[in-house]
Amino acid sequence: MRNTRLSRRFSRFIAAVVCASCLVGSGGALAQKLRVGYWTSGVSLGFGSVLEQGKFLEKEGLDVEFIKFGDVNAPTKAIASNAIDVAIGASAAGALNIAADGVPIKIILGTQIAEAQFVVLADSPLKSFADLKGKKIGMSPPGSATHAIAAALLENNYGLKPNDYTVVPGTEPRLAQFIIQKEIDAAAIRSTTVAQMNEVKLRSLGNFIDEWKKLTKSNAVPYIGIGIVHSDYAAKYPDNLVKFVVGMRRAMEFGSKNKPQVAEVLQKAANMPPDDAKAYANLWDNIYRVSFEPQDIAAIKRMNDIFKAGGTAKKDVPDSAFLADPYNKAKQVK
Repeated sequence: MRNTRLSRRFSRFIAAVVCASCLVGSGGALAQKLRVGYWTSGVSLGFGSVLEQGKFLEKEGLDVEFIKFGDVNAPTKAIASNAIDVAIGASAAGALNIAADGVPIKIILGTQIAEAQFVVLADSPLKSFADLKGKKIGMSPPGSATHAIAAALLENNYGLKPNDYTVVPGTEPRLAQFIIQKEIDAAAIRSTTVAQMNEVKLRSLGNFIDEWKKLTKSNAVPYIGIGIVHSDYAAKYPDNLVKFVVGMRRAMEFGSKNKPQVAEVLQKAANMPPDDAKAYANLWDNIYRVSFEPQDIAAIKRMNDIFKAGGTAKKDVPDSAFLADPYNKAKQVK
C-alpha cells in the first residue's frame, strides 16, 4: 500500500514537472528574440532608424535585436545562413535569386520603392538615354536591385546592353562624389540623394518609376527592397510575424505623419546635417511601403521575369516563397 502511495506521488511529481516545462517552453516561444537586419548605407537607413529608435516592434510585444550591415547584399546572405530572422529591406534581386535557388526564405512584404533617377550634371552634353552609349554610369553594385532594375530599363527601353556602357559601382555618397568630380558621366541615384545635393545643379534624364511603367505597360511600381524571413522562423513563430508586420505598419504611418521627428532621428542615427535629414524625411511617402497586396506580389514576380530576360536572374521563384498570411492577418489589427 505504501509503495502504491509513493508511486502515485511520484507520478504527480513527474506530471507537475512536465507541466512546468511546457509553460516555460511556451513562454520561451513567446519571448523568442527576433533578429532584424537592415542595410545602413542605403535606402533602408531611414526606415530602419525610425523603426529601431521608435521601438515600434517592441511595442507589439516582440523581443528585438537589430543587426546592421554596411553592404547591400549582406542582409540577404545573413538570412540565408540563418544569422538573422528578418530583413526589412533586402535587395529584391538577391532575395529573388536565393528564393529561386531553394534557400529557405519567405517573401512577406514590399518595403522600398525604386524611386531612383538617371541624372547628369546640368551642363553635361548628354541629352538623352541614347547618349549614354560608351559612357561611365555610376550605380549600386551588382547584386543590388537598383543595379538590376537600371540595367533592365536601359536595355529594354533604349537598347543599351551592359557592354554598351561602363558601370562604376558605389554607395550613394560615393556616386554623388563621382558625378560632382566628373569621374562618371551619369548616375542612377535615389531621389533622397538628389535632394541632398542642392549645391549641385543636376538634370534628370528619367526616373525608374516612369521608365518601369513604360517597360511593363502598367501602373505597377518596382521594389528595390522587400521584407524576407527565414522559413524556420516563419514556421515556428507565425504570430510574431503578424506583430512584426503591424509594427512595420505603425512605423510607416508615424514617418508619414511626423516628418520633423523623422528628420530628428536621422540627424542622431545617421549624423545627417539638418537640411539633408529634412529633405530625406520629406520623401518618406515616395520611398517606403509596407504592403503585400496581390498587385505587389504580381509586380515582384514580374520583376523576376524581367531580371531573367536580362540575365540577372536564372530561375522562376516558386509561389511557395511568397507568404501573404502575416500581412493579411496584420490588416485585421487596428
